[in-house]
Amino acid sequence: MRSGKFIRALPAAVTAVLALTAGQAVAAPSSAAPAEHTAAARVVTYDAGGAAEFKDAVSKGAAIWNESVANVELKPAASGQQANVRIIADNGWPRTLSTGLGRGTIYFGRQAVDEGYNTVRISSHELGHILGLPDMKPGPCSSLMSGSTAGISCTNPYPNTAEKAEVEDSFGLAGAVTAAPRRYRD
Repeated sequence: MRSGKFIRALPAAVTAVLALTAGQAVAAPSSAAPAEHTAAARVVTYDAGGAAEFKDAVSKGAAIWNESVANVELKPAASGQQANVRIIADNGWPRTLSTGLGRGTIYFGRQAVDEGYNTVRISSHELGHILGLPDMKPGPCSSLMSGSTAGISCTNPYPNTAEKAEVEDSFGLAGAVTAAPRRYRD
């Protein structure tokens, strides 16, 4: 094989190193960062059309999960697209009916809001159920899935390290894991 063909067949980064070193093999510095795995996140779409006054809280809850985990991304469904998750405002207590990992219906209950619970925390918590997390009651404010047991003074909408890891593990198999349908009432 001619050297020109050989160099064209190499990955771009290796070709650049060979060009810079005039074809001489050079060891990479020991401080070189390991290559990152760049698998695409599984997209879970949501429809907040029925969320009424809670649409902004739903968007903020989805954004919090998107900045907290890499293996799943919550996105609003495109017009005419069947969403994986429906979000509906009602007068009851917040609850989620999960029909499998990344699928279901969230009922954004006004009762908890009327009692003083934070709307973004409610949204993040209920989206956590859609992402496969169970309630962790009783629990501290630092646990998003502690839900209402953290009290109305708790406004933390962020998942803790263990909650993030559980979601990453669940979605790390490219959605191959399917949870059984579950109903969560907070």
